[in-house]
Amino acid sequence: MKNTDDLKVLVDNLHFKEKVDRSLTLIEEAYRKYGDGLVVANSLGKDSVCVWDLAKRINPKIRGFIVTTRFKPEETTLFMKETLEKYPELKVYKNDDKIEDELYKTAPDQCCDLLKVLPTRRAIEEMKVRCWVTGLRCTEGHTRTDFKEVEERDEGLIKLNPILIWKEREVWQYLAVYGVKVNPLYAKGYRSLGCAPCSHITTDDDERSGRWIGTNKRGGECGIHTRPLKISKQ
Repeated sequence: MKNTDDLKVLVDNLHFKEKVDRSLTLIEEAYRKYGDGLVVANSLGKDSVCVWDLAKRINPKIRGFIVTTRFKPEETTLFMKETLEKYPELKVYKNDDKIEDELYKTAPDQCCDLLKVLPTRRAIEEMKVRCWVTGLRCTEGHTRTDFKEVEERDEGLIKLNPILIWKEREVWQYLAVYGVKVNPLYAKGYRSLGCAPCSHITTDDDERSGRWIGTNKRGGECGIHTRPLKISKQ
């Protein structure tokens, strides 16, 4: 599927069933091409579990990975445990190296780089990923408007964003229709989930506005969607 379509037109004009079918087609085409080299990144958020369910509808053998950190909320850790029991084909990656106390306050970008980006790079390398599948949506926040459904930001590594054109309500619609279990933090009012110190409940229209409040990173990115992920062989 080519990246020639106007994303705004797709966001506004395709109805729910058309978006679901488009997402399934994107994953199916990629899986046909990359096989076991296609791997889903599962953050355990609503968008990720939606994509994970879509991928499993294409082929139940599709693998995935979860990047977790020492700062994840208890609810997320328990939800991860439940998810792993159901899907043992998910691998967990984590960086347990010692870091400065409260680095998330003094240098949030560095904290995310160490605890999220580095483990993601390791997952890509160890799982021999050729195409990684994400739950990115272009309607989710101001930092996510320039992505494409199919990208190659790292040479030799395809990034597939199959629900890029979905709206937040359409994600919840899918999860309800197909009975997909979600992180219990959503029932408490959160709209975007990350590490406990850097995720808050807000009433802002921007879904990601509750992330990294009090820093210049507010509403931004942890880095896995913006930083290079291929490990250099030099």
